[in-house]
Amino acid sequence: KQWYQRRVRVKDETLINLNIESSLNKKTKGNIYKAKVSRIEKSLEAAFIDYGEEKHGFLPFRELSEIYKKDKLTIQDCLKEGQEIIVQVEKEGRGNKGAS
Repeated sequence: KQWYQRRVRVKDETLINLNIESSLNKKTKGNIYKAKVSRIEKSLEAAFIDYGEEKHGFLPFRELSEIYKKDKLTIQDCLKEGQEIIVQVEKEGRGNKGAS
């Protein structure tokens, strides 16, 4: 069954934002997931995160919460493969790239 959801934001009778989502193009931006670190890429100072979608998300060290950093200098000091973490999607995946 296909569905549509429309959200609008109006200020002083002026359309500020229109967001249309359907079951065919489900958005993940802003969603929060319990995820798992699938791979740490030292050369990129980033981790790839399995949050349940087909393509894994990308988490750069600079975007990592201070909760995980705790004065550590590299991403491999903060995260380990297989570790469960909470993530929020900030950017939708595009083409062959996953969300970040």
